[in-house]
Amino acid sequence: MISGSESKSIEKRIDRARNIGDGVKILNAYVDYMQPVERQMFSIFKEYSKRNASGKFQDCLKSLYNDALAKLKIEEFLVLDKVDKISLELTAQTALNVRSKTTRCREVILADRAEDRFKRKTFLSSLDEIHPTGDSERKILEYMKDQALYLPTSGSSVNAFIVKYSRRSEQEIAKRLLRASVATIEHVKPDSLGGGNTLANFMLVSSQANSSRANMPLEKFVERYPDIPKHCQNYINQIITSIYRGKLRGCETYPYKIKRTLEKESNGKIVLNLNRYKYTEQTAEKMVRRYHTAQKKTGVL
Repeated sequence: MISGSESKSIEKRIDRARNIGDGVKILNAYVDYMQPVERQMFSIFKEYSKRNASGKFQDCLKSLYNDALAKLKIEEFLVLDKVDKISLELTAQTALNVRSKTTRCREVILADRAEDRFKRKTFLSSLDEIHPTGDSERKILEYMKDQALYLPTSGSSVNAFIVKYSRRSEQEIAKRLLRASVATIEHVKPDSLGGGNTLANFMLVSSQANSSRANMPLEKFVERYPDIPKHCQNYINQIITSIYRGKLRGCETYPYKIKRTLEKESNGKIVLNLNRYKYTEQTAEKMVRRYHTAQKKTGVL
């Protein structure tokens, strides 16, 4: 992940770039920070710049637009097909209601009118208008909505990225490659589900991950992205290193708190290993108390 201040510094340099060649040179140092789709797009831009260093990011996207649009429509149809298939398990009237919404989406996608483009968010909201007739249907509809979340976005599909950003400015296209990696504060248990604004419920995650999850329960999010437990372990290892270096004084109990929160909210799918943490929870609590006492004496707290 990239800090907000570092991101702003990079973006100032991007604003001064004269062409795609300049932009690629600036971004090349940050490839390892990029999210998967953004890393693929950078490779595309890099290859294009080798042939036309004085060209534009937008020129590159426009050259790929028609093929990407066709592929994007296929991606969208595959998800809508899956939704329709699931709807067969519902009562006839409810299934027909679902089909009316997916049919409308297909019409919009095929028409491809600038003033009436298919919007993933609009379709997802339309599914919330469908009311189940009982617990069985409710579970089916929840599963259907989970599958509908696989509709491509610029953060999950190269084709969606090309189509969306082919209409954006040079600077916006280049900056987008890193903005998805900017560190943001994530509520492990979302606000909308009763999560509190406490240290035990906070994690630093990339902007892309935060946006992709929205208010999805953590357990379902892990089912969708099985590598999350590994990323969480890497995260806590970095936190522990920062604590040892004195960069997070007063937060020594955080590894224990976030471990419990993640395990609870993921229903046991995320279990952090704290074997490398040399402080017991009791020792960590004493360190936190000493820190706050010292802060109060100096008038900081």
